[in-house]
Amino acid sequence: MFHVEVTETDEVYQIAGEKGIAHLDPQDPPRRRANKKKGLGNFANDRPGIMGTIGRETGLVRLHVRQRTTKVEVQSKLAEQRIMRGSCHTDEHLAYWKLADLGVHHATVCHHIKEWAKDDDGDGINEVYTNTAEGFWTGLRNFLRPFRGVSKHYLWHYVGMHQWFHDTKIVTSEFIQATAFTPQNT
Repeated sequence: MFHVEVTETDEVYQIAGEKGIAHLDPQDPPRRRANKKKGLGNFANDRPGIMGTIGRETGLVRLHVRQRTTKVEVQSKLAEQRIMRGSCHTDEHLAYWKLADLGVHHATVCHHIKEWAKDDDGDGINEVYTNTAEGFWTGLRNFLRPFRGVSKHYLWHYVGMHQWFHDTKIVTSEFIQATAFTPQNT
């Protein structure tokens, strides 16, 4: 039997204003608490999208902070990174339409009709789901919480650090030495 790697791709919108950036105009506050703007987030409305792809077998994750999560931006990033091989499971966000054109098997679940998992091949096992990716966002938000807000201009640094921590499975003495601060003798 041919083995196909299965990945899950999903997006989340993180509230991130302009913390730490001076604003001289009192009509333009640096942070807007409880941002309740309707619709999908983007960089301009202080809710940049974070797109993530997670390999089910490998557990590796690839995260990207996006200005917008349009079909063109999302699919060009997925094709450029070549992080999808085999089968990709997503929700029915418009940005994922026609992922099969990138040469992958694309299966979706429809959250609008309260579908969280489904059986695509009729064997009685719900193999199409995005629960791994959805659960990953909880870990990312828990990682960001102690910072008490991050600037949208530097969000990609925090997201990259979280990806690195997630993908680093073994902590060795070399790893600790590489991350530890050691004063230089001059």
